[in-house]
Amino acid sequence: MALRLFQRERRSLFGEILDWMLTPLLLLWPISLALTWLVAQNIAGKPFDRALEYKVQALAKLIVVKDQQVQFNLTAPAREILRADDIDLVFYQVLGTRGEFLSGERDLPLPADEEVSFNGEVRLREDMVRGQEVRVAYTWIKVDVPDAKPRVVQVQVAETLEKRKTLATEIIKGVMVPQFVTLPLAVLLVWLALVRGIKPLDELEKRIRARKPDDMSPLDETVVPEEVAPLVSSINGLLSRLKVSLTTQKRFLADAAHQLKTPLAGLRMQADLAQRETDADELKKSLKHIGRASIRATHTVNQLLALARAETTGRSLPKQPLDLAQVLSEAIQDSVPRALEKHIDLGYEGPPAGAAASRLEANPTLLKELVRNLLDNALNYTPEGGQVTVRLLADRFSGVVLLLVEDSGPGIPASERGLVFEPFYRALGTNVDGSGLGLAIVLEIAKQHGATIGIEDAALPAHPQSPGTRVTVRFAGMGHFAE
Repeated sequence: MALRLFQRERRSLFGEILDWMLTPLLLLWPISLALTWLVAQNIAGKPFDRALEYKVQALAKLIVVKDQQVQFNLTAPAREILRADDIDLVFYQVLGTRGEFLSGERDLPLPADEEVSFNGEVRLREDMVRGQEVRVAYTWIKVDVPDAKPRVVQVQVAETLEKRKTLATEIIKGVMVPQFVTLPLAVLLVWLALVRGIKPLDELEKRIRARKPDDMSPLDETVVPEEVAPLVSSINGLLSRLKVSLTTQKRFLADAAHQLKTPLAGLRMQADLAQRETDADELKKSLKHIGRASIRATHTVNQLLALARAETTGRSLPKQPLDLAQVLSEAIQDSVPRALEKHIDLGYEGPPAGAAASRLEANPTLLKELVRNLLDNALNYTPEGGQVTVRLLADRFSGVVLLLVEDSGPGIPASERGLVFEPFYRALGTNVDGSGLGLAIVLEIAKQHGATIGIEDAALPAHPQSPGTRVTVRFAGMGHFAE
């Protein structure tokens, strides 16, 4: 129950894409509203600002100098201009050259002193009049008084903001109302586009689901979108590897069944003969045949298991530093009884066990299997009175380790040296019992360790009449030598 609480739910690709498309859209919508409101206010204020500037300029034309005094006469047309608006309140103020009040509202706020301009420019600002927000247009008009230096008269016109707010609201409505209609439509179109875009994935899933278990043919990459093509290509690569693996397994099982059929048939035949025998000597011969056949079947089964282990689990087994000289020593000791039985001179040449030059990184189980199969193969094909020599050479500078197994057997023709590594293949012209799996196992284990294998004639000096065989396993760059 606790594990279920921490299990991550399966995520939907459709929902993931939909979230990433709609979330920014929904987040940007209120930002768009705020920006539209600001832009609408700016747009709505421009025509009213121009009207305010016109009113200020119209009032400025009413300033005159009479009897060496500045006077302001508000004409009827000018008064109508100021009262033409029924929505907003309009205030004005005119101050003389010495700041004295000439006309308008006395409580209209004054602009900052540092803003005084003598070029007749009309300026705008936001301010408060009698508790209401207003937009103020103001300017300074230069007048000439005969008995004084040129001075300026200040003219201000203020207007409340009701029309501006109304126009800005209308603009917002004109922009936002269509968005309330188009936004759901956009969401629907995005959803439909995603459904259509993911449809090829659904069709691909249906095609894969409809396949038979033994159908390893590649998927058609031309009918899928470009983004899915790498996935389909990877699946095709996997199918290709599975097809090769299944073919290899089928061939392996067929060959194994064929190889086991002969000893098992011999066992059955000898058992039938033993049941009918009444002579004790003949019964003993039948039992000996049964024993040899069972040994052969057991050896074949062990070889099959070793090859299967090397092919399927070699890459997953851990590697560790080990002493190859020690592994060779143990394998040679195990092979001494067979060598004595056939009067074969079995020897070793190389660094002693424990030497730094004989250490390398390898899997101990597989490496022992490799050495044991090389020795078994050499002893099987070496005639009585022959010679088998195991050599270990190492280069302390390059880290290369060479394992050589030489025998004085009949040798392997050059035309067959590439075939002897195939499972169940045995060189022609030999009467040696075997499964034909030894060198196949050696090759597979060597591949797992990045090593290479070569076969050549040995031509041992003690047996010049026999071409012999030398199998060389080269562990390139795997040695780790100490000073």
